[in-house]
Amino acid sequence: MPPELYWKSMLPNTPMPKSISDVLHSSAGGHTTMHAKYDHYMSAAFQQYAGGVFIIYDEPETQLQHNPYASLIFLEKDLKPAHKMNLFFTNTSNQACVLPREVVKSIPFSSSKMDEILGKFSVKAGSTEAEMMKNIIKECEESGLKGEEKYCATSLESMVDFITSKLGRHVEALSTEVMKKKETKKQEYRIMHGVKRVGEANLVVSHKLSYVYAVFYCHKMESTRAYTVPLQGEDGSRVKAVAVCHTDTSEWNPKHLAFQVLKVKPGSVPVCHFLAQETVLWVPKQTPN
Repeated sequence: MPPELYWKSMLPNTPMPKSISDVLHSSAGGHTTMHAKYDHYMSAAFQQYAGGVFIIYDEPETQLQHNPYASLIFLEKDLKPAHKMNLFFTNTSNQACVLPREVVKSIPFSSSKMDEILGKFSVKAGSTEAEMMKNIIKECEESGLKGEEKYCATSLESMVDFITSKLGRHVEALSTEVMKKKETKKQEYRIMHGVKRVGEANLVVSHKLSYVYAVFYCHKMESTRAYTVPLQGEDGSRVKAVAVCHTDTSEWNPKHLAFQVLKVKPGSVPVCHFLAQETVLWVPKQTPN
């Protein structure tokens, strides 16, 4: 069964978000190549992630402006109409395609079989791409934070299975969508009326990782709230943004990018971030009152 049909059979009442359908359509024919571009922020070890994949930031403060995800972090108290933020919604360079589950089953995904994995995709040991793949597999194998359930889905089918096992089949899948007039750039955005809380505590976020084929890092977290946020840029561009707020950051590394940006300490205030465009938020569907 093709991945799209599996989605429809398991989640018949859940429209597929653009972030997923775009990846499926771009992978027609199933040819897989390693994306050569090296993105320092995406391939570094990702601990205490948010929005995209964030590194433990241990560089001078002057370098914060060069991190494309730094602008997406904010405080929950600022989530109100008319508030203005300088934001940069990057266009993803991660075009890794989705492979059917039956194909993925024949491909190792283990630190103990790195030589075999690299050989299968003709990736040179010691190269940037090899280190990127090694770091991702290593992080996928490590245990999650306190109160977090994590899972690296190597196919769309396995991601759907994880979601339904945690949230059931009556769910919404939401992604940030940028309706841009011109090339995406960092600019001032105004929060418009219509901010909506779409989930609390019982939610899952799936990040698409920079791997040789599509791998989704999914984690179910406690102490969270999720919102949809309409934004309008100074050039007229509109964004249907998805935001997640972490209400308990006491277990986070003090060097997390969020604390560098917001000038706050772990566990002090809720930390929020807009989700990158290739990330999916899963929440139980809200029943009408």
